Amino acid sequence: MENRVEEKAARTNFIWDAIDQDLKEGRYQQVHTRFPPEPNGYMHIGHCKALIMDFLTAEKYGGKCNLRFDDTNPAKEDTEYAEAIMRDIHWLGFDWTGGLYYASDYYDKLYEIAEDWIRRDLAYVDELSQEEMRAYRGTLTEPGKNSPWRDRPAEESLDLFHRMKAGEFPEGRYILRMKIDMASPNMVMRDPAMYRILYKEHWRTGKKWCVYPMYDFAHPISDALEGISHSMCSLEFEIHRPLYDWVVEHSQNMLPAKPRQIEFARLNLTQTVMSKRYLRQLVEGGYVKGWDDPRMPTLSALRRRGYTAASIRDFVDRIGLSKADSVVDYALLESCVRDDLGEKAPRAMAVLNPLKVVLTNWPEDKVQELEIENHPDHPEMGTRVIHFGRELFIEQDDFMEIPAKKYQRMFPGNEVRLKGAYIVRCEDCVKDEAGNVIEVHCTVDMDSCSGSEGANRKIKGKTLHWVSAADAIPFEARLYEPLLSADEDLEEAEPELSEDSVEAAPVVPNKKDFISRLNPNSLTVVRGVAEPVIRDCEVGTTFQFLRSGYFCKDPDSTHDLPVYNRTVGLRDTFAKKK
Repeated sequence: MENRVEEKAARTNFIWDAIDQDLKEGRYQQVHTRFPPEPNGYMHIGHCKALIMDFLTAEKYGGKCNLRFDDTNPAKEDTEYAEAIMRDIHWLGFDWTGGLYYASDYYDKLYEIAEDWIRRDLAYVDELSQEEMRAYRGTLTEPGKNSPWRDRPAEESLDLFHRMKAGEFPEGRYILRMKIDMASPNMVMRDPAMYRILYKEHWRTGKKWCVYPMYDFAHPISDALEGISHSMCSLEFEIHRPLYDWVVEHSQNMLPAKPRQIEFARLNLTQTVMSKRYLRQLVEGGYVKGWDDPRMPTLSALRRRGYTAASIRDFVDRIGLSKADSVVDYALLESCVRDDLGEKAPRAMAVLNPLKVVLTNWPEDKVQELEIENHPDHPEMGTRVIHFGRELFIEQDDFMEIPAKKYQRMFPGNEVRLKGAYIVRCEDCVKDEAGNVIEVHCTVDMDSCSGSEGANRKIKGKTLHWVSAADAIPFEARLYEPLLSADEDLEEAEPELSEDSVEAAPVVPNKKDFISRLNPNSLTVVRGVAEPVIRDCEVGTTFQFLRSGYFCKDPDSTHDLPVYNRTVGLRDTFAKKK
């Protein structure tokens, strides 16, 4: 799989073309990348494009890739998120060969650079509030105007900055800004914030600091301090590239390297929530059962649901790299996991909506052992023994008292084949007082057992899966649909800018409006029965339940009630759309 990812990327990757040119021209001697998540939530599928690109690029060029947590906003960050991100990276098959780092490792150095900037008249302490600064910043068509404090003497700004660090002022009283150009056509360059006062205990540094660097200042310097050659990021950072370069350029006397930022289109999926802010709303509001709820697009949730690392890497391979944003059909991701599990997952018979069948001519005390393959295309996966007796269960949808046109399953007078067993003829059915069919009576063709000569007899009916009533294991099946209702994508899907980039971050849509888009049918729970093989296997084991889809054993399972998440159905809707 990895080779196929690399082969395709090599044909279409404009980033690697740029790196090739950099190496040819001697701009860099080696390739050193980094993956820099903010530990303020769990990684989701949208992060995989950047993650895989960062690590694969390092592998391709024999370089190194760092894992760095850009932990500049203690209000939202936590050890839990950092540990989850590391688990996800390893699960995808990567490791941080360049080392593990934190932006907080550089707080002393960042503060030193900030002091240097103040002395060089590249930064000043401002007293404008966020609201006032928005008015001063101007618009896309109108230049901003200078803050009244922009020409504050360097000595005064330096003194105030030291007192900010000492905790003498309340939050919002002062802010340190870069002195760039309030008339710049790029609004990001209009004196962006550098440091703010924040009385929040940091998950690593504790209460040591009460002033924290802003993301747009800390991120490029962290890259340079680590010797990063190529800083690859999603397209919303393109407008920030001049600021990235400006920060690095004006710190060169204190930095060992000058990284190059290259942008690519981010990953957006239909009917999928692709923002940590939205996802946090779902978790904190109780709309889902946590970050690993299988309805979530987080990697921990996808893993719990049964998605494989290989399928996600294949998905990123198939969508490729682009310089233009687009929305990918979620069906493509499902197609990838279906392809992978189709080869790997053993088969089992499970009935989601059981209907009892009585074989009237089968002896009550007779139980026959039948051998059935675990995978039709992989004999090396072996066989298992199932029991066949007088009573069994089939799907309710596999019986109709009055069959519809072209219906070829069980109905009175019709013959069907039971998977790996016998041909049976439906004779009658039993109904309750409400007229619902609760039991079906059939007769067995005793000469038609699978593997015997009589099994080759032609019949009109289909082959049905079934479960022996004597061995049936009750289980809970959790069936999923997209979190967002059909055709409801978040048009204002939030860019993956750090939440610490407060002055550049887009407005989050109204919570009520977002919640109103949620699909009320995103989770359906049913009680079914299955072969005993599903009970004693490990959590995370995946089966193909014949004709129902791929199912993964959930951690909520108990010995008495296994719980299975449907990973994906068998029908490949993406293949039909192509």
